[in-house]
Amino acid sequence: MRKLTTLCLLAVSLMATAQTHVLDVNTNKLGAPVQPTMYGIFFEDINYAADGGLYAEMIKNRSFEFPQHLMGWRAFGKFEVEDDGPFERNPHFVRLENAGHNDKFTGLENEGFFGIAVKEGATYRFSLWARCPKGGKSTLEVSFVDNDTMGEDQRFATVNIDISGSDWKKYTAEITSPRTEPKGALRIFLAGDKATTDVEHISLFPKDTWKGRENGMRKDLAQALADMHPGVFRFPGGCIVEGTDLDSRYQWKNSVGPVENRPLNENRWHYTFGHRFYPDYYQSYGLGFFEYFQLCEDFGCEPLPVISCGLSCQFQNPDPTKPGVHVALDDLDSYIQDALDLVEFANGPVDSKWGKVRADMGHPAPFNLKFLGVGNEQWDYDEAHGGYGPVFTERLKKFNAALRAKYPNLKLIGTTGPNSEGWDFDLLQPRMKQLKVDLYDEHYYRNEQWFLTHGLRYDSYDRKGPKVFAGEYACHGDGKKWNHYETSLYEAAHMTGIERNADIVHMATYAPLFAHVEGWQWRPDAIWFDNLRSFKSVSYYVQQLFAMNKGTNVLTLTMNKKPVAGQDGQDGLFASSVFDKAAGQIIVKVVNTSKQPQAISLNLQGLQGARTAETITLCHDGMDDENCLDNPEKITPKTGSLECEAGKKSTILNDELQPMSFRIYKIKK
Repeated sequence: MRKLTTLCLLAVSLMATAQTHVLDVNTNKLGAPVQPTMYGIFFEDINYAADGGLYAEMIKNRSFEFPQHLMGWRAFGKFEVEDDGPFERNPHFVRLENAGHNDKFTGLENEGFFGIAVKEGATYRFSLWARCPKGGKSTLEVSFVDNDTMGEDQRFATVNIDISGSDWKKYTAEITSPRTEPKGALRIFLAGDKATTDVEHISLFPKDTWKGRENGMRKDLAQALADMHPGVFRFPGGCIVEGTDLDSRYQWKNSVGPVENRPLNENRWHYTFGHRFYPDYYQSYGLGFFEYFQLCEDFGCEPLPVISCGLSCQFQNPDPTKPGVHVALDDLDSYIQDALDLVEFANGPVDSKWGKVRADMGHPAPFNLKFLGVGNEQWDYDEAHGGYGPVFTERLKKFNAALRAKYPNLKLIGTTGPNSEGWDFDLLQPRMKQLKVDLYDEHYYRNEQWFLTHGLRYDSYDRKGPKVFAGEYACHGDGKKWNHYETSLYEAAHMTGIERNADIVHMATYAPLFAHVEGWQWRPDAIWFDNLRSFKSVSYYVQQLFAMNKGTNVLTLTMNKKPVAGQDGQDGLFASSVFDKAAGQIIVKVVNTSKQPQAISLNLQGLQGARTAETITLCHDGMDDENCLDNPEKITPKTGSLECEAGKKSTILNDELQPMSFRIYKIKK
């Protein structure tokens, strides 16, 4: 008993002598506006983010355009792959013929993306283009099958489609699944009269897509994006914009128009990592620029497309003088025209060439594009690193001149390369100012120590230069490169520095966005999924909390007249504050990155009297823990409230932050 009493007295003594950190918040003076674009999302087709992910198409290689034309398919009976089909840029199709005996079957079976997964009671929209080229008629028996079944029939849902006529026509049908099957397949038998039948662009979508669109997005994944409340949406990617070579770069013009005629593109991520190799990873372009703009409209955020500047990936092609690897300066005209045409596609009138393409796709109103990124992670060279000179900025100058001449109100975004510091960053940052870009795009994937020691990164930036877009960033654990709680907390700490410097930082997007649990190549990622389920990482919730509580103006918050950014004497605390004019709220964000509880006192200068503060808290004991498909809400924010006291000249909120925690305080003014 005496030992226990001694320990309790010791604990009380330690609490009594623990330092209370006073955070002074000046609510009297509104600081820099927080841009509506401050927190957003960045989409790249890596980790099966598009085909097999957000894009709800369930058939792999639906137009038989993979280099191995039947990859993803199992063909049987009497069949041939032909190449003079109805779609100019997707010419291949499969001819199915009678196998010659009633007990022989001709047909196709598709494996989908890591299986074809269907849900009990859900309805799926099947379609294909078909004809009977020699006349007559046939029936296609289309079935969901389970090849591993122990039952009598592998088929558990079937619909028949009658084909007739020698002209290509689109046929559709709906199939409702009587059960949930995570690893099924889609099988097509040539049946009925079995006339020779050609089939092309075989497609399967859930009927219940995002917004009910036929060429739609997977509903749960699109909803997760909407729930982030993004202010800006950067697309279609980073490295895929460049391509491993010029042929594999993303070409936006190939991604618009009828989906049947959008040509296949090689995805540079299918071969980039030998230890995570996916040779069947291509881009159907079914999720194209029209769909990206449409999603931005759905989410109420600004679109930020990124286009090729004529340089393929410089990591893989370091010598810019090698013929055919990069576009020569004198040959950039078609690339610059692509940029000009993109703005016309987004904003042009319906009687313009590309505005008409948009209108014909069902959107006569403009998308109101305001931002355009030129290049991704490109850089110049100095004498110590190749000596090739300003290979990127020379190209950027030409794009800037043409775009500003025709679209003077468009905001142009350059880049400072792939690093947050170093020779290449130091070379490019001042050149972005010289070129007078509106913003430049910074990328940094760094470890825990970097995030803990760079809380003041943006405080010293030149306020007269371009604004900053933190276009790709994430805390990559040192030896623990996955979505664990600790690194997400450090991202929150870093974001207080982004928010405090809202006068110079106008956009920030975490990366990457999506990952299939069976097809990932890069992690950590914000949202994970399989074919039926999804979950949000802790990093997702951090991004969501900042986006939903970004306010409208910065409020000065200091500790001993210094920014709260993990500096000496601040015991691992990071903090920022904003005011939200619409809600009439003061919002304070505080992150405790230390392993000890921290007593804090918010001194809300300019307020008087007692009141109640709403709180949102992200806290967890296991630093290596993460959410998962089977436990998607293991770590989520929790709401609460605290009472504020009336001080002599201000309102005071006293609190004790748990070790390794993030808390938001919302106080009505």
